This record gives sequence, structure tokens and C-alpha cells, in this order.
Amino acid sequence: MATELRCLDSMPCHNQQVNCASTPNPEPQQPGELIPDHAGGNSDFAGKLALLRGRVSSSSVPAERDSQACGGATLNSESNGGTGNSDAPASDSLLGDCELSWQIGAQLKLLPMNDQIRELQTIIRDKTASRGDFMFSADRLIRLVVEEGLNQLPYKECMVTTPTGYKYEGVKFEKGNCGVSIMRSGEAMEQGLRDCCRSIRIGKILIQSDEETQRAKVYYAKFPPDIYRRKVLLMYPILSTGNTVIEAVKVLIEHGVQPSVIILLSLFSTPHGAKSIIQEFPEITILTTEVHPVAPTHFGQKYFGTD
Repeated sequence: MATELRCLDSMPCHNQQVNCASTPNPEPQQPGELIPDHAGGNSDFAGKLALLRGRVSSSSVPAERDSQACGGATLNSESNGGTGNSDAPASDSLLGDCELSWQIGAQLKLLPMNDQIRELQTIIRDKTASRGDFMFSADRLIRLVVEEGLNQLPYKECMVTTPTGYKYEGVKFEKGNCGVSIMRSGEAMEQGLRDCCRSIRIGKILIQSDEETQRAKVYYAKFPPDIYRRKVLLMYPILSTGNTVIEAVKVLIEHGVQPSVIILLSLFSTPHGAKSIIQEFPEITILTTEVHPVAPTHFGQKYFGTD
């Protein structure tokens, strides 16, 4: 199941050691000395302990955070052109992403991070990866996102009979789902959806930036005629600014689709892109594998061999 973004708490053991070291004890404990018992006249000891705990809870967030905090976003030198320099300390940047995740809330869902997903992300980002390895890794990651996207759709209970005559209580999808790909990179996710849902209907939207205004403009849209009654899996692998997706959702709304039934399937997202979409449409659901300041915007060109 996808997990909501959560920020890791500070490391209490680490903080406690630092604060103990910075708070001199006027009466150091001698070797073998027993810690005073709280049952008799130890109000001073209890007060010091409470003060220490207060300092621990109010201590600053340590720089040594888990690299997967806030959805696995690792703020490394890639976000600065590989120079390794940053305008702000790493801990400050990570804290900004944590604050962003709390602002977005449950609408943004991440696949649980593991070594398999991390390797696929690495191959897709690697400029030296061959196109064959790139497509193979992309298709695998797409399949994982699509499978999790299907978990967000409604099911209903059903009863089937096994070959041995046993009655088995299971579940099946409720009817009324469809996919919509944002051309052209979104078309890379269509086969992954068809592999999981053979007869699902898929619509298309073509959105490009206007040469004069540089704003996203809709050039083509084709949907199932009853799309207003369906749950929509909107497919777009890379969320950079979020403008393209925002325009696509507006087109779906014009065709009677409610934002609450739209699930956006994406492979990579920037914090700005996800936040922009959620601010525009608070009821939409975004499912992705990673939130990172730098998105692999070369995805579509390399996948279709036009790089």
C-alpha cells in the first residue's frame, strides 16, 4: 500500500547525549554510586531530569537525518548541477520538504521505498544507462505504480466456487474505471495499465506550451463518452511544474469528471509540482515513487528514442 508522506522525528538518543555533554553536572557521580531513589527527597533530581527532557524535546533537528525522510527525497548535488554546492544547508532544505509534505497531506501518496525501487530510479536517472536498460527499468517502475493505483480503486465482495467445489469469499473491481494519458510521455504508461486491466478504456490529452505565452495549451482531447461516470487514472510520469497536469484536470472537469475520482499516476515529482496541483485541486490523489527537487525531465525523449 502507498504510504502518506511523514517526517521522521529527531533522534532522541543523539540529542540526549549532546545535551548531557553541554550541561555540566556540579556533582558528578562517582564509580559505583547508586542513583538516588525517587521515593525519598529527590525533588531536585526529578527537576533536573524534567529540565533535561524539555531540552531534548525542544532541540534543533539534527543534520544526520535518514536519507529517506519525507518520501525518500535525497537533496544531493544533483539539484545543483552536480557541483555539490547548495544555497542552504542540507538540513534546512530537508526541513522545507517536511513542511511541504504536511501541507499537502494525505492526497500525496508514495510507494513504500525499498532497494528494488531505488535501483530502478537510479537507472532511470543515470545518463550513461542504455536505452534498453532505461525502458526495462521504466516499465518495471510503471507497473509498480499502476498496481498501487489499482489499489486505490473501489472493490466489492464476491463469492466464487473453486474447482474442488469450495466456496471462496473474495473481491473484484467495481465497474466504471478508465485511464487517461497525457501525450506524449504519458503514453509510456498505457501498456502497464493494459497489462493489469485488459479491457480498460484509455483516453488521451495533448497539451503543449504556447510559443508566445509559454503557457500550457490543450490541442487535443478524446475520452470515453461516459467518462463523467468513471473513476479516472490520469497518467503522466514526470511532475515538474505541475502546469500540464493542471490543464489536463481542467479538461476532465469540463467533461463532467469530479477531481475526487481522479488518481494521478506519476513516477517522479518535484515538491513544487505536487504542491501546485494539490493547491489547485485539493481533492485529487497523487501517487508517485519519489518527491525530489530535480525531476528526470529527459524521460519522454529517452523512452521514445528521440533524445
